Amino acid sequence: MKQKIMWIVWPAFLMAGVMELLVFAVVDPQDLHWFGQSFELSRQTVYTLGFFVFWFVTALAGALTLFLSLPASEVNQSPL
Repeated sequence: MKQKIMWIVWPAFLMAGVMELLVFAVVDPQDLHWFGQSFELSRQTVYTLGFFVFWFVTALAGALTLFLSLPASEVNQSPL
């Protein structure tokens, strides 16, 4: 189980770093607006939140890929 979690989390971490570089090379966090209101957060806070959002989304995609790669017999087994 730990190995499968690392298969998901480590590549997601690396890709979150790449996404962070790509997005914030183009977007200035001080220029972001939410429903017409500017963010009252520091740049570092926006960078951090962005990284964790990218990490979560990429990990979710990896987990879905790993789940869909399992054979039906393993998916249908009851854990209880």
